[in-house]
Amino acid sequence: MRSPITGRRPLLAAVLPALAAPALLPTGALAQSAFPNRPIRLVVAFAAGGNSDTMSRLIQPRLSEFLGQPVVVENRAGAGGALAAGQVASAPPDGHTLFFDAASFIIAQFIHRNLPFDYERDFQPVGMVAEVPYILAVTAGTGIRDLQGYLEQTKITRDGMPFGSPGVGNTGHLAGTLLAHRSNTKMEHVPYRGGSEVARDLAAGSLPSGYLSLNSLSPVLESGKARAIALTSGTRMGIESVPTIAESGFPGFDLTSWNAIFCRTGTPEPIRRKLEEAVNFATRDDEVRQRLATMGATAVPAEADRLAARLVSERALVQNLMRDTGISFG
Repeated sequence: MRSPITGRRPLLAAVLPALAAPALLPTGALAQSAFPNRPIRLVVAFAAGGNSDTMSRLIQPRLSEFLGQPVVVENRAGAGGALAAGQVASAPPDGHTLFFDAASFIIAQFIHRNLPFDYERDFQPVGMVAEVPYILAVTAGTGIRDLQGYLEQTKITRDGMPFGSPGVGNTGHLAGTLLAHRSNTKMEHVPYRGGSEVARDLAAGSLPSGYLSLNSLSPVLESGKARAIALTSGTRMGIESVPTIAESGFPGFDLTSWNAIFCRTGTPEPIRRKLEEAVNFATRDDEVRQRLATMGATAVPAEADRLAARLVSERALVQNLMRDTGISFG
C-alpha cells in the first residue's frame, strides 16, 4: 500500500511548475498585469482653482474607482505648462505618472524650443476629457449684434479691432488671429493674465471685444454689459442661441479649448488602454457631465486615436498661421 504522501507526489509534481511559472514571465508582463500597483500621480499644468484644475479634481474620484488605486492631483503651474510636462517626461513610462493639460499643449512646443524633452516625442495620448468653446463677445457700448456687424466695424477701425484673450497662445488668441486672416481684416491681440481680467474690461467698456470661455463670460453676459456674438466651435456648444463663426460665413472654422490626459511615450499598450477606459468611465458619469456643463464644457469620449489626429491637425494649423500671418508666441 502506498503512503498518502507518496500517492500525492504526481499531483504535486504537476502543480509546482505551474505555481512557479509566473517567475518565468518577463518583468514588464508582471508589471502590466498588476497595473496599477500604487497611487497614480495626475500632474496638472495649471494652478489650483482654475477651470483645468477643477476638471481634474472632478474626474479624480471616478478614475480612482475604476483603477482601484488613489489618484493624486499635483498642481505644477508655470512656464506655460512646461514645468508639469518636464516632471512627467522624466518619470518612468509605466502609467503611474500622468499629465493633465489643455490645448496649450500644442503651443508649448513653439514657445519653448530648448527644453530637455519634446512634446511630440515624449508624450502619448491617453484621451480627451472635455471640450470648451470660446465665445467672441463685445462690450454692450459698441452696439454690435452679430459677427457681420463686428467685421464691418473692424474695417473702419483705424488701428485694427482690439480683442482680448486670457494670454498669448491660448485658444482665444488663435481664434482671433484666424478670423482676422480669413476675413482679411486687421485685429490687434490684447493678452491678459486670465479670463476674469478680460471680462472685467469688457464690462467696463475699455475693451471692445474678447474671446472667453462661458465660465469666465457668464457674469458679464448676465449683467447685460457684454453680448455674445459667435462661438469658435464648429457646432453650437454651451450657448445654443449663439451662432458659430462657421455658420456666420466662415465654413470649417472650428477651434475649441480642450483638456486631455497624456502618459509617457513607451507606456505599454495594455496599460495605456486601461487608462483610456478609466477616463471614459469618469466622463460617462452623469454627475461629472452635469458639472462640466455648468463650466461651459462638454464631456467627450477619450479616444486616444482621435486626440492624436487632433494634435496633428492643430499643430499644422498653428504652423500655417505662423507662416501666413507672422504671429509669434515668444
